[in-house]
Amino acid sequence: MHAQPARPIFGGFRLGTPARSQSLSRLAAIGLLCWPMMCGAQIVGPTPQPQGIPVTQEQAEQVEQEFWAIHGQATNVWLLQPAFRSPYRGPQSLSPAANGRETVDLTLYAGIRPWPGAEIWINPEVDQGFGLSDTFGVAGYVSGEAYKVGKAEPYVLVQRGFLRQTINLGGETEKLEPDLNQLGGTQTANRLVFTIGKYSVVDIFDTNKYAHDPRNDFFNWSIIDQGAFDYAANSWGYTYGGSAEWDQDRWTARAGVFDLSQAPNAAALSHGFGQGQFVAELEERHSLWNQPGKLKFLYWLTHGNLGTYLDAISFGKATGTTPSTGAVRSFRTKDGFGLNLEQQLATDFGVFARASLSRGTVEEVDFTDINRSISAGLSLTGSRWGRPDDTVGLAGAINRISHQGKLYLAAGGLGGIIGDGQLPNAGPEQILEAYYRVALFSFAHFTADYQFIKNPAYNRDRGPVSVFGLRVHVQY
Repeated sequence: MHAQPARPIFGGFRLGTPARSQSLSRLAAIGLLCWPMMCGAQIVGPTPQPQGIPVTQEQAEQVEQEFWAIHGQATNVWLLQPAFRSPYRGPQSLSPAANGRETVDLTLYAGIRPWPGAEIWINPEVDQGFGLSDTFGVAGYVSGEAYKVGKAEPYVLVQRGFLRQTINLGGETEKLEPDLNQLGGTQTANRLVFTIGKYSVVDIFDTNKYAHDPRNDFFNWSIIDQGAFDYAANSWGYTYGGSAEWDQDRWTARAGVFDLSQAPNAAALSHGFGQGQFVAELEERHSLWNQPGKLKFLYWLTHGNLGTYLDAISFGKATGTTPSTGAVRSFRTKDGFGLNLEQQLATDFGVFARASLSRGTVEEVDFTDINRSISAGLSLTGSRWGRPDDTVGLAGAINRISHQGKLYLAAGGLGGIIGDGQLPNAGPEQILEAYYRVALFSFAHFTADYQFIKNPAYNRDRGPVSVFGLRVHVQY
């Protein structure tokens, strides 16, 4: 598979091939995309969720409303994983041999305003590549730019296509800057926002300004999103659905309904919302030491064709086969909740934290094999050393799977993206990530990233693992 995002972008998954000719063709494509940016383009954020800047009524009258816009982005990520200790491995293990992978994606963002308050956006995207070990082996996977689907040749998909309607309800007037999936204009602080179509759940929910975008900040899945938030999605991290948001004073309430994949981690979504997910989030905005912050509470409920770990173990023992949740699926529910904090401490410095918990008896649905997760980190811009457009980030995450999940993995069962064939010595998956993003131009940046993973896939016998990453991102 934002997440987000998006998300997004957020909570997605893609990576590349070693062929020199293909790499050169990708770089050439990036160059073509970069060319329009040479004319004063600026980096803008990736989320379709509008963020406004308060302005006076006089200033608002001077704001020109956009009626159409076209933006684009290209991101190239290289990952290198040196060899690590591994006395054994399974069908979904991270390979202990030294290996490297690459991902490339190019996205077009085209939008129009068909009537007042409405926006229609479409995001066709070209993707190519594979994740390390084909996106297997670590529950907190190492690249949000790596999908659960990998291909050696470039392919095109329309990842987003949605309608957003904003209904102003009064309050302070805010200016909306032109952005990816956002037309420039104005809105009021109190408003209703409805979004329907195809997009990522983490485009709307679980957003965080410091850790949510693998094209601009951290890479790791369990740092850019709540690790236990098993949000509805296809193999690329997108789904069909609708959501509503109500902004009032310092509060925002969100809720949405989304389509699940036909089977956990499948590329195709269920027909006619035969399986679905409800998501709700309450956001509180505050000021701490005269600095802005947000606290969000998230709840989600899934109803789908899912298996339980204990049923799979029992069936395996009865039939003399390896346990598989796919063999014992029936319609049941799975739910979870989480907290998300972002807090600015100075104009150039902020911190964030997330905590999440999901029902540990039911298999992973569409995200990853995590039932409990906590993460926290910081983000600092380079103003103090004369590089105000640079950013440095440091974060850590601790992920756990339920006791039933451990028993299932120990018996040889496979999860969504993990499965070493055995698990005699289980422990929490611990991740540390640091990055430095260098602003090359107003439209481009380069990032160096490092991740340290202890107990990958909850296995004390394997690792620790180091992953080095490089990222080039251009946007207009």
